[in-house]
Amino acid sequence: MKSLDKIPTGKIERAGNLLKAGAKVGLNYVKYYGNRVTKDDAEARKILNEDNATDIYDSLKELKGSALKVAQMLSMEKNILPQAYVEKFSLSQFSVPPLSGALVKKTFRKSFGKNPEEIYDEFSANSVNAASIGQVHKAKKDGKELAVKIQYPGVRESISSDLKLVKPIALRMFNIQKEGSESYFQEVENKLFEETDYTLELKRSQEIAGRCKHLPNLKFPDYYPEYSSDRIITMDWMNGEHFSEFTKKQNSQEDLNKIGQTLWDFYMYQMHNLKKVHADPHPGNFLISPSKELLVIDFGCIKEIPEEFYRPYFELANKENLSDPEFFSKKLYELEILTSKDTAKETAFFSQIFYELLELFTRPFNSEVFDFSDENFFSEIAEIGQRYAKMSDIREMNVNRGSKHFIYLNRTFFGLYNMMHDLRAKDIKINNYKNFSA
Repeated sequence: MKSLDKIPTGKIERAGNLLKAGAKVGLNYVKYYGNRVTKDDAEARKILNEDNATDIYDSLKELKGSALKVAQMLSMEKNILPQAYVEKFSLSQFSVPPLSGALVKKTFRKSFGKNPEEIYDEFSANSVNAASIGQVHKAKKDGKELAVKIQYPGVRESISSDLKLVKPIALRMFNIQKEGSESYFQEVENKLFEETDYTLELKRSQEIAGRCKHLPNLKFPDYYPEYSSDRIITMDWMNGEHFSEFTKKQNSQEDLNKIGQTLWDFYMYQMHNLKKVHADPHPGNFLISPSKELLVIDFGCIKEIPEEFYRPYFELANKENLSDPEFFSKKLYELEILTSKDTAKETAFFSQIFYELLELFTRPFNSEVFDFSDENFFSEIAEIGQRYAKMSDIREMNVNRGSKHFIYLNRTFFGLYNMMHDLRAKDIKINNYKNFSA
């Protein structure tokens, strides 16, 4: 894969890059209307989605940063996007063009006043992994194998302008009304600023690794503050197979269940014991060791869960509470799903929608054990998402619903459920995390 000698950092330059992609998308639609003459609509639509996904992704991967991070987040929404977009955007998890050696050295000189070869005993000029915000190089120091994560130049500085470019697309794609949407976009912007602060990431990585190290079958790297900065993190090199590659192979059900239970316990322990969670559960952040341990290699996105949100959020995970109309209604107001300004029609409509959604998504929490290989469960999730997306009534109402905290908590559960499903994990003990209180 060809390396990049330059990343667009100016607002005009980055906007121009996206406008070029928009022009290509326009041409793809012209091609689509032509194809409908000679092909059936399903085939023509499939070609359109593939062409658009390719052109949009090719533009985003040159920009890197928050624009590409949005593609990564969307790749987890398997029930919202056409498959062509999911497949193409999922490449942003760990396969994008790397920085050239010259740009890598420039980043080191800004942080340490030295080239990497002057800091480590050995440093690989070629990256082993390139994603949305940074890339990883292999190094050695005092006999230890190290992973060195380097942030792309200009990523942090372009967050606000990138989100302004992406905002109109998100408003249309997710039927978000512009009025009242600011708190949601501010939450995303704040999280992206946190993800590009590697000093904060280092601190959080050490904290969560330290507080979760007693969980069985789970491993974390050690981190090296003396070789880290606000744009560079140095940690142990972890030997393992990418999660997504592991799930594509034939594995014993015993091993799949073992990894699945480890992943589930890790997330439940964070949610309920730490009240903060690794809110980026995509395959690029996990490896599987040869002995089938789960290796956590990235803590860039951490969501702290305030008590006033945690309490009603998980109270509604209890089916008895869901079945109590008065209690259910009270919690919908606490979670900002219902508001005092709602009409009777809106109150009834959104109460019904969220009852159906919560009844479905909280089923695992109302079982002692759960089978994440159950195709019926995931088919229901896909069906309900598509059904609500097509509802005409919802477009006439004030649809900006829920606390800003839903964004990253829901993202966490979507990602976790998808990874558990990819594992085909069965017989997962839902409350097993309670056995490991520190």
